[in-house]
Amino acid sequence: MGHAARLSACLVLALALLAPAQAASFRSGVAAFNRENFNAAGVIFGPLAEAGDARAQFYLGFMYETGRGVPQDYVTAAYWYRRAANQGDTAAQCRLGLLYDKGQGVAQSYIEAHKWLDLAAAHAPPATRDYYARLRDAVATKMARGEIGTARVLALHWVAVRERPVALAHP
Repeated sequence: MGHAARLSACLVLALALLAPAQAASFRSGVAAFNRENFNAAGVIFGPLAEAGDARAQFYLGFMYETGRGVPQDYVTAAYWYRRAANQGDTAAQCRLGLLYDKGQGVAQSYIEAHKWLDLAAAHAPPATRDYYARLRDAVATKMARGEIGTARVLALHWVAVRERPVALAHP
């Protein structure tokens, strides 16, 4: 086995061993968030989000959008939502679409709003699919037919790109 293959195998093993710790940490962040201990949630979600965890990125985006535990900042919310949305997180796709609809933290664009809401509706679990589709359809009422077509083409050509997980240092 060559050096590159050994290094790759070690990286896969390290990530596999790290995943349970990150999952436990994420659950701790959600528990803190649900207890409305947003400062603790932010401390937990921050490193996970930086390491590429789409779920933590969504939570940080939501915290910045709503000003929970951090100053309300739509630009930062859009940043975290976009990172999670690009990885296929449907809740982040929905929230990013709504930011585009209202022009909060991003330049207002009904085409981008429709694209992200269409992606959310297409890939969401059944419990939220109809809700996302209704939001997408509401945005469509503000658009010309050609704009809707453009948004659909953008959604059709979109491909999720997973961020490379970065190992978190543990004391």
